[in-house]
Amino acid sequence: MKKFKDMSADKVYRLFIYVALITLAISIIIPVAWVFIASIKQNAEFYGSPWSMPKSFYFQNFIDAFQKANMGSYMLNSILVTALALIVLLIVALPAAYVLARYTFRGSKLMNSFFKAGLFINVNYIVVPIFLMLLKGDTFLQGQFGEGFLLDNLFVLAVIYAATALPFTIYLLSSYFQTLPTTYEEAAFIDGAGYFKTMIKIMIPMARPSIITVILFNFLSFWNEYIIALTLIPGPDKTLPVGLMNLMAVQKAATNYGQLYAGMVIVMLPTLILYILVQKKLTQGMSIGGLKD
Repeated sequence: MKKFKDMSADKVYRLFIYVALITLAISIIIPVAWVFIASIKQNAEFYGSPWSMPKSFYFQNFIDAFQKANMGSYMLNSILVTALALIVLLIVALPAAYVLARYTFRGSKLMNSFFKAGLFINVNYIVVPIFLMLLKGDTFLQGQFGEGFLLDNLFVLAVIYAATALPFTIYLLSSYFQTLPTTYEEAAFIDGAGYFKTMIKIMIPMARPSIITVILFNFLSFWNEYIIALTLIPGPDKTLPVGLMNLMAVQKAATNYGQLYAGMVIVMLPTLILYILVQKKLTQGMSIGGLKD
């Protein structure tokens, strides 16, 4: 009797989990699908039922978004900033995470504590101090050289992105490096490899699943970031999220909804494609260590 009750409770629990997951999937899929469908509708079709299927595939919305709304230029800016930020982040975070995970030296515990403390800092709360620091630096440069370059600079924005992502990235990578056995390094040292060569040739390739996880999470963060980009790039060279918000404000007033939703698809599509391509590696990087059977 007790066994029957346990089986019944297990079935009810599984049913609850399935219903919750299906509900969550539907709540995500339906709005995303609706945006894709709305992006290929002509403007007149929005005055009928919002759930009606488009009469034809009106791709002119995407052309207008790229050309008239300047979304193509904003997209190139976002690609440039995201790529630069990821490169700077990995160049700094990989050696730092490896050293903090594998070596003990004076101050190593303190440095680890500082990086972990950085996980609790919301970047949006320090945007104003960052802006004031860059503004003061620009004022100094203008006084010395007649021109500043810290504000309204895509490269500086990429460096800020990389710096704010360091705590999470180092924490995740160092946790993965700690799971790797020391026998690999010992074998490399016996073969005559130094510390740097061991890290580059052996340890970093072994941490590839975790690196892919870091790249995906930070790509999503950098690609969709709005507050810092809006604050530090006041000029015309905006990133895609800032450009999309400007497009939304303009197109709502002009009631050109097709172009508005086309802009949303342009923002969402790269992240969806990247996630589909690396979802298996993402799960692997979050769940396994370096030991192989």
